[in-house]
Amino acid sequence: MRRLTKKKALTLVKELDAFPKVPESYVETTASGGTVSLIAFIFMAVLAFLEFFVYRDTWIKYDYEVDTDFSSKLRINVDITVAMRCQYIGADVLDLAETMVSSDGLKYEPVHFELSPQQRLWHMTLLHIQERLREEHSLQDVLFKTVTQGGPTAAPLSEDSPSPPGACRIHGHLYVNKVAGNFHITVGKAIPHPRGHAHLAALVSHDSFNFSHRIDHLSFGEEIAGIINPLDGTEKVTDDYNHMFQYFITIVPTKLHTYQISADTHQYSVTERERVINHAGGSHGVSGIFMKYDISSLMVKVTEQHMPLWQFLVRLCGIVGGIFSTTGMLHGIVGFLVDVLCCRFQIGVYKQQESKQHGGQSNQSVDLCISVTEILVLTENKL
Repeated sequence: MRRLTKKKALTLVKELDAFPKVPESYVETTASGGTVSLIAFIFMAVLAFLEFFVYRDTWIKYDYEVDTDFSSKLRINVDITVAMRCQYIGADVLDLAETMVSSDGLKYEPVHFELSPQQRLWHMTLLHIQERLREEHSLQDVLFKTVTQGGPTAAPLSEDSPSPPGACRIHGHLYVNKVAGNFHITVGKAIPHPRGHAHLAALVSHDSFNFSHRIDHLSFGEEIAGIINPLDGTEKVTDDYNHMFQYFITIVPTKLHTYQISADTHQYSVTERERVINHAGGSHGVSGIFMKYDISSLMVKVTEQHMPLWQFLVRLCGIVGGIFSTTGMLHGIVGFLVDVLCCRFQIGVYKQQESKQHGGQSNQSVDLCISVTEILVLTENKL
């Protein structure tokens, strides 16, 4: 009984076979079919190879949501060189609530404002990258994929010079409240004040004012190596001692998740403005460098994604099946057209041969008629 049941099951399974096999004795192979099969195999190999590179590649996905984190502190990373002596200038932050933030995290280092040939080459390279980033926005995705944990790429060290340094490099970081504020570098050291803050600018001569500056690095949030910010490499040079430089910055909180790093950082956009202070001409203000920043309420999530394995296998099966079906259909159509053209050609030759044969027979009958007529005429003459 069990054997009969197994036989019935096997018979039922055979009846459900959707891929019946044709005996080899009934299969006819042709040179054209072999050529098409070879071309199909080559196409499949090439497309499968290219599909493997697509599978290995990754892409960047951007998502947007409301930023609900208002209690955390915002870190400001600064590296700016000003063409004035360190004892003449001071840097600090004043937020929207008129709260003066301590600048203990900033260091003042006497340096030369002029760059060495190696530093100038590094600076020109950075400016070229900034120009390409403004033209090709997709390059930012490449930077996101290659970032690593750590500080930003530092410029080459300056060469020793016998002349005393006449500039000041202000570098370090500050922690501020997550509200709009104003980071500025102006004349005199900052001192606390009941109504805000003040700078001791009266002790500095106007002849020593020179707010030509170079921003080697300015970022917000966690420092990430490989990220190039919009103001990195900015250099402003002025001959007027009474000059104001303003940068209006919009900060966007960003969560970065790639296969290399996961970090909470910030991107920003900037608008620049500069003018000469001339109280007699109606241009009022204070000489210095002012960076007014505001924080966006939207947060950007940057995620690096990869094609899943099942999708790669599905696409691979689609390539193989599609090429097999397409080449088989094209081979059948071409064979049908060739058969039709060849049959028509053979039919035309056959008709020409038939017309020649009929023509020969008619000529023979005419000749026969002529000979019979001649015989009749001769018999009549004899009679």
